[in-house]
Amino acid sequence: MAFPRVFFYPLMIIGLGLLTGCDNFFGKKMDKDFLDVPIYNDKTVVYVPVQPAWKGFENPTDIVIGWDQLIYVADSGTQKIMAFDEAGNELGGFSIPGLKALTQDRSLDLLALGTKDTVVSGVYRTLPALYRIHQINTSGGVSLNHAVISRTLIHPFCFNISASPTALDEQVNFRAIGIMADNSYYLVRTGPGSAGSVQSDAILRFDSDDTFISPVIISTATGFFNNYFKKPTAISTYAQPPQSPAVSQKEDFYFCSGEASQVLKVQGVLFQESDAGASYEVMNLPQVADTTKGEDLLYKPYKFSAPSDIVIAGDGSGYIFIADEAKDSVFIFNGLGYEGVNPPAGSSSPKVVNVSFGGAGNGLLQFRRPKAVAYLNKILYVADAGNKRILKFKLTTDFR
Repeated sequence: MAFPRVFFYPLMIIGLGLLTGCDNFFGKKMDKDFLDVPIYNDKTVVYVPVQPAWKGFENPTDIVIGWDQLIYVADSGTQKIMAFDEAGNELGGFSIPGLKALTQDRSLDLLALGTKDTVVSGVYRTLPALYRIHQINTSGGVSLNHAVISRTLIHPFCFNISASPTALDEQVNFRAIGIMADNSYYLVRTGPGSAGSVQSDAILRFDSDDTFISPVIISTATGFFNNYFKKPTAISTYAQPPQSPAVSQKEDFYFCSGEASQVLKVQGVLFQESDAGASYEVMNLPQVADTTKGEDLLYKPYKFSAPSDIVIAGDGSGYIFIADEAKDSVFIFNGLGYEGVNPPAGSSSPKVVNVSFGGAGNGLLQFRRPKAVAYLNKILYVADAGNKRILKFKLTTDFR
């Protein structure tokens, strides 16, 4: 007969007491070395590993949740995109030269960032490129194995068709993409400046047909800045899976900076519309904590060392997940900028519970250069590049 869990632990404790204090039937102390001593954690709200880890990668640099509810991994070591279901079954693959990052739009096209070898005016160049990948619907369903590149955007032609690339253009990198609900998107770009009013480091806006609109220009109390972004590394909009009529239509976003001198390496940007026109402004999040709400903040100076990815939860919780590859850690914040998640049901405290975790290593709660994060159905995915694996985690309070 199986004992209910509520009775099991008291019985186990009583049993251990008997084993410790009494002789067994044969008149000798029992050897207790075979017993597994449980390890207790006094924190009731933590992220715990969901086994097994996904392995077999060379250098997983990005992981995203598709609007088709599949999980896509960009492995820059093999230059291959791989599709998985939630159980970790590989469903297909597609090769992209120089692959770094990817996303999927709401029409289920994949947008992958890599490179394109081309000859311009008789000179061989390897230029940054965005590949639009269309998955063809076959009798067996849509599969990444049955896909075609429907469009390729090559820098600098994607925003200046008459440009003449130089060696400087080969130093440019396309780093990340942030999709919006209408399939327009932001493209994160780093490297030397180019003709066509694009600064050295910039976030560029494109429409759903891959037509360049403009760089994002930040409005502040002291003026407008087209060079606000310093080595941007990642971006996340509020338009996140699952597919639903309730998908956020906001054009706001969060971005990460890789500039060592930046005090705030993660910031939010608001898209504002008025009679005077449209503008982008930095979010006004708290920099001094109200300790009745939480102890630490997203906007705490020098909070991050090298934030490599950011994603906003699409389930309405508003949680923000950030991977920091230098700190080998993953940080979690609520929508107000406080580090932590809601306290468990019945808690007498309104303060968020800090559940950020990590540290250098190859344990199940450790990382080596975590490059990307993704979130679906209360599961947090981390691309642990240095350990060549994908890890999954779930809050203890989310288990049913």
